[in-house]
Amino acid sequence: MTTQTTAQGPFGLPTLEGILGGYSDIGTTLTRVAAGLFLMPHGAQKLFGWFGGYGLEATGQFFAGQLGFSNGYLAALGAGSVEFFGGLLLAFGLSTRSSAIAITVMLAVASTFHFGTGFFWTDGGWEYPILWAIVGFSFALKGGGRYSLDQKFGIKY
Repeated sequence: MTTQTTAQGPFGLPTLEGILGGYSDIGTTLTRVAAGLFLMPHGAQKLFGWFGGYGLEATGQFFAGQLGFSNGYLAALGAGSVEFFGGLLLAFGLSTRSSAIAITVMLAVASTFHFGTGFFWTDGGWEYPILWAIVGFSFALKGGGRYSLDQKFGIKY
């Protein structure tokens, strides 16, 4: 007869590892889904003008006039598409590594426009885009995880 024991810490109390250790796949999934869904509205602002955004035309003008892109429309289309469609793919865990790499690169580039305003995102600093770039990069390294469409369809790359 085999008995299963929960890891015990000081005073015989169960450890967090013993309580939560078997749920790391769920934690990864929650993080992946949240990251994807949180990126999508930023892309929707740029592409469609939703959620108080300006849409592709005006965002393109901003990218050209304020950020110095030679083709602001194309830059806005690229950034908005990575955030919206890349975020959607990340949330579903489909083509996870490719979408995560696109998200990482786009946010690393975006962070360069924030360096002059300091660290804190509340002042327009680079904290927020770098954090999202790191989250994206973590999924580029790990993949979609156990509860992803990549896993379901056997997509390995």
